[in-house]
Amino acid sequence: MMAAVSSAEQGGAVTLLEPNERLGKKLNITGKGRCNVTNNAGTEELLANIPRNGKFLYSSFSRFDGRDAIAFFESLGVPLKTERGNRVFPVSDRSFDVSAALERRLRALRVDIVRDRAAALEIAEGTVRGVAGERRRYPAEAVILATGGVSYPATGSTGEGHRMAAEAGHTVTPLHGSLVPLRDFGLGRELQGLTLRNIRLTVFEDNKRIYSDFGELLFTHFGVSGPLILSASAHMRHFGERAYHLEIDLKPALDELTLDRRLLADFEKYANHDFGNALGDLLPKKLIPVIVRTAGIGFRQKVHQITREQRRGLLTVLKNFPVVIAGPCPVTDAIVTSGGVKVGEINPNTMESKVVKGLYFAGELIDVDAYTGGFNLQIAWATGRAAGFAAAENAKDER
Repeated sequence: MMAAVSSAEQGGAVTLLEPNERLGKKLNITGKGRCNVTNNAGTEELLANIPRNGKFLYSSFSRFDGRDAIAFFESLGVPLKTERGNRVFPVSDRSFDVSAALERRLRALRVDIVRDRAAALEIAEGTVRGVAGERRRYPAEAVILATGGVSYPATGSTGEGHRMAAEAGHTVTPLHGSLVPLRDFGLGRELQGLTLRNIRLTVFEDNKRIYSDFGELLFTHFGVSGPLILSASAHMRHFGERAYHLEIDLKPALDELTLDRRLLADFEKYANHDFGNALGDLLPKKLIPVIVRTAGIGFRQKVHQITREQRRGLLTVLKNFPVVIAGPCPVTDAIVTSGGVKVGEINPNTMESKVVKGLYFAGELIDVDAYTGGFNLQIAWATGRAAGFAAAENAKDER
């Protein structure tokens, strides 16, 4: 939609192929239906949140950063607000308002919106000539592929864009999920449904600390999910080659000395109780058996019998509760796709293919992805804008 709007604003006669019944199906589910439109940030801050091929986006972000995106959508009649972490949402908290505004702009610019699915690119003598749809052919002087990745395939992101790019001679790097829930080795099944709030999560790759953040996570039947986990997964890019584990600080507001005093106070209060029944003031009930087991203290050992060494061991578990990760959930469960059309084969200024003249790329189809916080949608807006402007200029030159 952004690519089509941008081309039409430059005077291009634009046809937008959309196989879904309505536009913006994937956009409408972002941010849990609230649509984290962008991040209120300039170029350098945006690039700092893109771990994969961020430099490729320097040109497009320089011309259309988070603040430009805010101005653009507000000019379309969508009031926006900035929340924690500079995340930007519609004031209405309705993602539909964003997609509807884009659709209104498309129609005002007389973009021809056609319900059809692109099946193949038509290329002759190294130049794109149009698109073959499932219903008919669409001759064109320029074509922008903006089909998304392979996450949430029910929204239309089925990998067809990658197939067409590969058929045109492009390299498609391996596709993986990013911002994806994680599988563990059974702990999640034991703790299923438990949400831990206000905890600190640290990620280790081959026992080396690579990421840490504060927030909320959820144990599920397959492992762990929630905002902290989705962010953490973007840093875990070598599954199969390296081992990953998490450590959870269950009481980050308390340093070890303060937490030890808290334990001593609870132990005095429950001196004649079984150890397993003395942690209810400190921990969620479902978590207690796991903590007891991990600490290696007998559930029925009397609290007054616990040694200083055992208490120190418990303290370590509370501040560094381990979760070993088996791997990511399938890419179809991911928020975004990591991998895609190789950036070295795309002009970063125009998003035009270096392989096929008149072919452009935008969004998740390209081998770039970011952390949570509106950065992935900002990639879509900025690359769509760049591709749209350049495609329209290319079409003028062709004429």
